[in-house]
Amino acid sequence: MPTDPSTGQELPDSAIQRIVFVTTDVHVYQIPPLNSNKGFSAGTWTAPPRPTAQQIFTCRLRIIETSINSSISVTIVLEDPKSGELFAAAPYSGSAVVQQANDSSRFFAIRVVGDGGMKATLGLGFEDRAPALDFNIALGEARKVLGLDGAPASGKGNAVVDEPKQDFSLKEGQKIHIQVGSKGRRASPARDEAKRDDGSALFSIAPPPGAAKPQYEQSTDTTPGGKSAHELGFDDGEFGEFQ
Repeated sequence: MPTDPSTGQELPDSAIQRIVFVTTDVHVYQIPPLNSNKGFSAGTWTAPPRPTAQQIFTCRLRIIETSINSSISVTIVLEDPKSGELFAAAPYSGSAVVQQANDSSRFFAIRVVGDGGMKATLGLGFEDRAPALDFNIALGEARKVLGLDGAPASGKGNAVVDEPKQDFSLKEGQKIHIQVGSKGRRASPARDEAKRDDGSALFSIAPPPGAAKPQYEQSTDTTPGGKSAHELGFDDGEFGEFQ
C-alpha cells in the first residue's frame, strides 16, 4: 500500500509512486537564517574552529514522485539510513524549496514542512560532487514534470487547462478611477512569508530517529558532531569551492 511521503498515511489504491533519486551519507545541519539577498554561503557551516552551523545527523535522502489520478506531486524526504524512519519532508512546490549554496556545489539549503504547516530551513551537505550533481539533475526533471519551469507539465493527467478569456475593456460610458496616495512601499506578502520561513525554529521537526532530541544552541568550540570538515569528507583541497 503506497503511503504519503510526508505523513506516512495510506494513499488510495490508484496512487502510483516511483523513486526518482536516492542516496545516503547526506549530512543535515541546523543553519543560521538567511540575512541577505546573496543566498546561502556554506563556507562557514563547517569551518573550524567556530562553525556557524550544527550537524544534526546523517540521513538517507530520497526524492519520491507520487501520482494520484490526474495529480502529480514530488517530495524530498530525509530518513534514518538504517530504519527508514522519516525525519523531515519537503514537498517540492518550487525552486525556492531547495537552494544551492553560492560557494559550493555540494551544499544546499532545503525548506522542510512539519506538523501544522510549520516550516524550517535545514542545510544539506553531500560528501561527494557526483551525488550532489545527480540530486540537482533529479530536481530539474521534477520541475519539468510539475511544470515549474514555465513549460506545460508532463505526466499522466497533467495537461494545462486553458481558462476562458475575460474582456476587461471599458464599455461606452464607463470610467476608471485611479487613486494615487501613499508614497510608501509595502513589502509583498511573499517576501514577508519568506522571512518568516527563514526564521522558523526547528521545534516543528522531530528529533533524528533513534537519537535524543538535539540541543540547538550555537556551537562555538568544535565542528559539527565533534569532527573536522576534513573528517566529514568536505575538504576541497587547494582549489576548494569555499573562496
